[in-house]
Amino acid sequence: MLSTRRVFSSMLGAVLTAAPLGGAMANNDDLPSAQGARVKIGEPIISEFERSRRRPDGRNWVDGYTQGELDVAQAKYGLVFPPDLVALLREKRPVRGYDWRTDDREIREMLAWPLEGLLFDVENNGLWWPEWGERPVRQEDRAAVLRDVVAQAPKLIPLISHRYLPTDPHEAGNPVFSIYQSDVIYYGADLADYFERELVDRHRPFPRHIKRIRFWSQLVDRNV
Repeated sequence: MLSTRRVFSSMLGAVLTAAPLGGAMANNDDLPSAQGARVKIGEPIISEFERSRRRPDGRNWVDGYTQGELDVAQAKYGLVFPPDLVALLREKRPVRGYDWRTDDREIREMLAWPLEGLLFDVENNGLWWPEWGERPVRQEDRAAVLRDVVAQAPKLIPLISHRYLPTDPHEAGNPVFSIYQSDVIYYGADLADYFERELVDRHRPFPRHIKRIRFWSQLVDRNV
């Protein structure tokens, strides 16, 4: 589906660099997945927030969190981190990522980002799936349907910029999604694959199998 990109979040409007018009990110590479579909990898959108976090020594990682700090963060935002994310963040945390101790405004903006983007595409780019029923006439009714759909999907944990790890299933090995409105793609088959792709080589081949995640994987399928 062709979509007109628009900055729909006030905070992210200031920090995200301009994205190209069109349904896909600029210079997407199409890679085959195990199911025969195509996996799109877009040019990364680097925010001023990320640039401000970059260290002059070029380090990508700094010391991790205590278990107590992670417990507080999960309770504060209503999230349950999968075990591989907990293990990673106990050991180290990405410099360009959100600090779960201090970045409250940015984290809350990014928790709202996926739904806000989908709502924008419902109103401006014709997004509506048949399984959601007949498209309501009133905007507030369309929003209510979509909020219910997203509320039933696995919650998403922001990692870096608009990259997310789903909370469900609560196990290691969940894929990482890049989400920009309804332009949703895989950006890693799991955490290790994602960070290698994000920080080292975004053209690395995808593994043969990528775990399916309710709703979010369907967005990938329909976007491709």
